[in-house]
Amino acid sequence: MPEFVKSHGLGNDYIVLVPSERMPPLTEAVIRLICHRNFGVGSDGILLRYESKRADFGLRIFNPDGSEAEKSGNGVRIFAKYLYDHRLSTSERFTIETLGGIVHAQLRLVEGRIADITVDMGTASFDDLREIEVDGERLELTSLSVGNPHCIVVVPDLSAVDFYRLGPKLETHPAFPNRTNVQFAQIVSRAEVRIRIWERGAGETLASGSSSCAVAAACYRLGHVDRDVTISMDGGQLQIRLAEDGEIWMTGPVEEVCSGDLSDDLLRRLRS
Repeated sequence: MPEFVKSHGLGNDYIVLVPSERMPPLTEAVIRLICHRNFGVGSDGILLRYESKRADFGLRIFNPDGSEAEKSGNGVRIFAKYLYDHRLSTSERFTIETLGGIVHAQLRLVEGRIADITVDMGTASFDDLREIEVDGERLELTSLSVGNPHCIVVVPDLSAVDFYRLGPKLETHPAFPNRTNVQFAQIVSRAEVRIRIWERGAGETLASGSSSCAVAAACYRLGHVDRDVTISMDGGQLQIRLAEDGEIWMTGPVEEVCSGDLSDDLLRRLRS
């Protein structure tokens, strides 16, 4: 079994770490170094398996700044592919426990290989925050949780958004004491929304599963889209289905990039 497997979902990449005697404890400093794209393996986060008493598998998710995330749609799909491809599960359906709730994963196989993965991301929980002030500018938004926090700002033109100023300021705004994930959304049609993502603890990301679910739920609540929505991002597209019972189902691809062992040089740096 390799010490790590690196995969991506539409360019949003994670490292699945396999604990070993050589591996130091996952402190914030260790996580940051492993995720560093120049000094480490490089990724948007780390996935760590644990034994769950409530689901088939347990998953902890760490952001590249060392903080822990409640849930990640791409992370869950990446973890599901890892479990099947590396023979930790022989089933095409299983459950995964995260801090943000239990996720049901369904694998679709074509000629024995995973074509895409559908996961049940739970339901959306909206709060009362509808407007926020940033640098004297009032922004209308939708604030909600899909197991982790999100705020969505619907805009007429994504290219006109001052993304690198507003993204981090919304993430760390006092209205969100635990920080939040930020999405700017442009309605393309009732069946498609295009978004840009400023992810909590990671910054700009090419794609995000939980962000896609949150945007679909928010835009449906606002009356902009129907129940089946394509979320388009810089990294690609995810398909979101909003069931009548409130459950949010997400379907998308995952690709493994590489697997291997951490070098002695990197391990020495991690221990120091």
